[in-house]
Amino acid sequence: MNQIKTKRKPTNFLLITLLLQCAIYLTVFFNVPIARQVLCFIYFTFLPGLIFVKLLRLDKFEIYETILFSVGFSIAFLMFAGLLVNELFLLFGYLHPLSIWPLMIVLNTLILIGGLLVYIRDKGVEVVKFNVSKTSLAYLLFLALPLLSIAGAMWVNVYGNNIILLLLIISVVLLFAAGVFSRKILPTKFYPLTVILIAIAILYHSSLISKYIVTFGSDVPVEYFAFKLTQNNAHWSSTNPFPGNIGYGRINTMLSVTVLPTIYSTVLNVDSMWIFKVLIPFIFSLVPLGLYYTWKGYVGEKYAFISVFLFIAQATFYTEMLALTRQMIAELFFALLFLVILNKKFGSSNKIICFTIFSFALVVSHYALAEIFLIFIFVALISFVFLKRSSRNITVGMVVLFFVAMFAWYIYTSNSSVFDSFLSYGDYVSRQLSDFFNPASRGETILRGLGLEEPPSVWNLISRIFAYITEALIVIGYFGLVKKRTWNQPGNGEHFVFISISMSFLATLIIVPGLANTFNMTRFYHVLLFFLAPLCVAGGETLVRFVFRREKELFVSVLLVIVLGAYFLFQTGFVYEVTKSESWSVSLSKNRMDALRLYNDLGYVDAFSVSGARWLSNNVNYARSVAYADVISAFNILRIYGGVFYIDVLSNVTTVAHDGVVYLNALNIANEKVYGMGLSWNCSELSSIFDDLSLIYSNGQCLVYQNTG
Repeated sequence: MNQIKTKRKPTNFLLITLLLQCAIYLTVFFNVPIARQVLCFIYFTFLPGLIFVKLLRLDKFEIYETILFSVGFSIAFLMFAGLLVNELFLLFGYLHPLSIWPLMIVLNTLILIGGLLVYIRDKGVEVVKFNVSKTSLAYLLFLALPLLSIAGAMWVNVYGNNIILLLLIISVVLLFAAGVFSRKILPTKFYPLTVILIAIAILYHSSLISKYIVTFGSDVPVEYFAFKLTQNNAHWSSTNPFPGNIGYGRINTMLSVTVLPTIYSTVLNVDSMWIFKVLIPFIFSLVPLGLYYTWKGYVGEKYAFISVFLFIAQATFYTEMLALTRQMIAELFFALLFLVILNKKFGSSNKIICFTIFSFALVVSHYALAEIFLIFIFVALISFVFLKRSSRNITVGMVVLFFVAMFAWYIYTSNSSVFDSFLSYGDYVSRQLSDFFNPASRGETILRGLGLEEPPSVWNLISRIFAYITEALIVIGYFGLVKKRTWNQPGNGEHFVFISISMSFLATLIIVPGLANTFNMTRFYHVLLFFLAPLCVAGGETLVRFVFRREKELFVSVLLVIVLGAYFLFQTGFVYEVTKSESWSVSLSKNRMDALRLYNDLGYVDAFSVSGARWLSNNVNYARSVAYADVISAFNILRIYGGVFYIDVLSNVTTVAHDGVVYLNALNIANEKVYGMGLSWNCSELSSIFDDLSLIYSNGQCLVYQNTG
């Protein structure tokens, strides 16, 4: 399959836009099932961005780059257009601006104007056609990966059998190896699509393992609560409804978890649960594609493909990130910003326009990632000044623009919750400095990463060995890069500076007590892999050159496939499941996993607990009733499915107020335990609390009591 670029008059594009708009209006007005969901998703996710690509005349893009930038521009458009609709309609007294028809009319009008501008501006536009010739067998197998992933997750959910998912993981490793070793099996022109398909398959094997949201101990309960508040009100308010809660305030300022999912759920008319479980992960799957194109010009197609596999293989990508909706969206812009900075295809004017759009989109998507990006470009600018080297890709104006955008949004939204949070993190780190010489102050993740924590089993030991090898190769790769001085070659300077900043950032996280806890070390490492992953390949090259006194590409490939293949099998939990040892994989091992780990640490939830939470939401007036639950229900189940934010955590000294309700989830009933903040009690120890309560709801595995006395 080859791509051919031809000139086509923009009249066709305008006609297609008009026809799509007619189809969208009809499917929405008559609420045609499936057609509405499919057409609206494709239309709003790709077309607005494609208009931007055409208006900017980014004709040098490959087809997958066009898709990548089209989705990036489209997501930015939806957030900013949604914000415009929200503010303008509220200004004129319309209280529900994010309802279906205000959104449809304004969004479609803006898209139509864009289509007209394309027609007026261009005499002809380049379009991509596909010439289908002989198709690789591996290409067809890669196309089947997402289907295998979806089928495997459904098979586990229905029958409790994980054989299809095990086959999926083995298939990914084998096809990855085939792609590295044989261009006949997988030609390099298929690498971009392969990256997308592997990413989708691995993300969906985790996100679809339950029909409910699995929180993985992250922020999605608060994100989902902020989204539902926006969706139910059909408008977004920057004012924090819980003034004393800075954490909620900073999440509420993010359009990525308020306005964006509200637009999608409204125009698609689907259960909002699937927006978080299917649609957002699909958008996130394009992040590895952005990294592939960023690295491709620096290390070549093959090594960029291998580097992306390391990025995907690291467990944070398909576990913790799935419960961080705002970061999934933000990482798309994070990747696009670096691609814009480092890509030579952009003219100066297009570079500034794209940088501006994606900068604002990043700022309103995730506060911490925006701060990290500012650190990167600011330090890079200072580095070039210090080295007395000029850079056309990073300028003072770009740094100032990003800083002003970030400062303005974070100061003037939600009573500056994000800015206050940033200051509180700084204060936290400064207080931790007194424990500088205490290794435990760095956190258990860093201790584990440095080999200072004893593994619980021999399989964990082997897993850590492969993880340590990837870390060692990254370090070796960096020093090998410095020794080769390839960064002195034209076009490599910015890459090397960003890599050096990442290495320095990683060292700082290890050295400074408490710093890793401000964002979570696993998330920090995941973000730093945006630049560190190619160093693993460079480390393999350096090691092979040292052993054989010359660089042998085949030996480098063998080394990296063995290390990364094994790393992936351990990270996904495949080895732990096959050996029936202790596992953290919900997808592969949830049916044999310890219930407390599954429900508490990983945030899995069952249908009985959800039914009880929804009953509570529909039948209890929280304005006059205080809700009580254990810590699992308080910070997870009841926030997502009960629609209540503040819940008193049960303990052995709880006194239930008049009309107060006590919620017990399925784990409480099965284990006869109530879990508090780091403590747990047998239900018998809390029997005095329930003596004065009446049972008002039961579905067999979830109970609700009320103090009616």
